[in-house]
Amino acid sequence: MTATDDLIEKILREYDTITVVGASADPAKAAHDVPAYMQHRGWRIIPVNPHTDRIFGEPVYRTLADVPEQVGLVDVFRPSEQTPEIARQAVAAGATALWLQLGIRSEEAREIAESAGLAYIEDRCLIIEQKRLRIVRRRAEA
Repeated sequence: MTATDDLIEKILREYDTITVVGASADPAKAAHDVPAYMQHRGWRIIPVNPHTDRIFGEPVYRTLADVPEQVGLVDVFRPSEQTPEIARQAVAAGATALWLQLGIRSEEAREIAESAGLAYIEDRCLIIEQKRLRIVRRRAEA
């Protein structure tokens, strides 16, 4: 395994909650399908989207700053050019990992995240990586 594989495995094993910036209510979009899949596999999803109130049966927050709890892993479904600002917001929110979905890359976002000590993954899909590494999250029963 590569260092990136090790980091991906660590993220998928250690984080039980994924805060999704750009989560979508439209089932035809990857920004809906990917978080819904991860939720179905046991991860808790906190959607961030300024245009809707509920997705995946969860309340939606307008910005990362509005999330009322500690943010850990931030998963991004926004265009690459928007990711430096999202990286700054993730740092300000106290996030510890930033994941840019497949097709999303930004050297500036990488520099912002890594200089603040965040684990950083770009241009990777959570579903593909979860399946490839066969990582399953089991939610604790209430």
